Amino acid sequence: MEQELFLKEIRHSIASNTSLIEAIATALDISYDAAHRRTSLKSKFSLSESVTLAKYFKLSLDKLFVSKQSNWVSVEKTAPIRNEEELKIYFENSYTNLIPLLGKKGCKLIYSAKDIPIFYDLKSDIMMRFKIYVWLKLLDSNFHSVSYSDFTPSLDIQKIAKRLGLLYDDLPITEIWDLTTINGTLKQIYFYFKAGHLTEKDAILITASLKETITTISQRVIKDSTYLLYYNELLLMNNNIYAEVEDQQSLYIPFTLLSYYRTSDRITCDHAKTYLDKQLQHSKLLNTAGEKERNTFFNKIHKKIQALEHLINASETLDFE
Repeated sequence: MEQELFLKEIRHSIASNTSLIEAIATALDISYDAAHRRTSLKSKFSLSESVTLAKYFKLSLDKLFVSKQSNWVSVEKTAPIRNEEELKIYFENSYTNLIPLLGKKGCKLIYSAKDIPIFYDLKSDIMMRFKIYVWLKLLDSNFHSVSYSDFTPSLDIQKIAKRLGLLYDDLPITEIWDLTTINGTLKQIYFYFKAGHLTEKDAILITASLKETITTISQRVIKDSTYLLYYNELLLMNNNIYAEVEDQQSLYIPFTLLSYYRTSDRITCDHAKTYLDKQLQHSKLLNTAGEKERNTFFNKIHKKIQALEHLINASETLDFE
């Protein structure tokens, strides 16, 4: 354990006007002098104290260990989501994790977007309702027989979800897309339409909302200097998110529908950053690309949405099944 590094991580997690010695003393319920001995490295943290501090300051245990030879990485995982209440908690926790990044020097987020980042869906009332419906359909065993027309998310979850979506607008974001990034949402709309859970009217409303989302993103590319959108033609994305602020790093890796593992292991984060940087080098930055190239990219996405609209209309008009 590198105690000096661990103390540095604790310092980053507390307010700038808070004494590190006082914070350690409070967390471990020890005297000021005993805390001073630990912060001055005259005494070492015990294993029990290290675990207590990690829990108290909400630090991943991988903060305690640094080894250039180790193939083991400690991760933190999100809680399972099995109902609407747990989904609301997921949104709350996501907001809590992101809000400290606002305004921080050197803050950077890189999103390898296999799917449209959920933050965009949460800003639109129609897309939010549809996506929450899809997530609960897949995660809540008691949601099996609920139809979309009978479903309305609670006002609490709508408020929390929208707050999370709007927060994304204020962060410096680099996203990497390919033309398949939109496919997951298109498949969900068509699947639930064909399964009879969406009426033709609802399916068309959702596709219209999706078009508005893509239009909003295309406008942000032009107007927002803190937002960078790259188009990668070679690789499929994986929804990994790399976050960097000052001298801290985190990597978020999805392992179920919405849940993810999080690690701040420096070696792992460095490897991920190197890989993402290579992706960026082989991608086209749409912010600085010519208008023709930028429009070509977004037009291809809009054509996919239009194709789905035609398919929905055709299914209702000419249903040979």
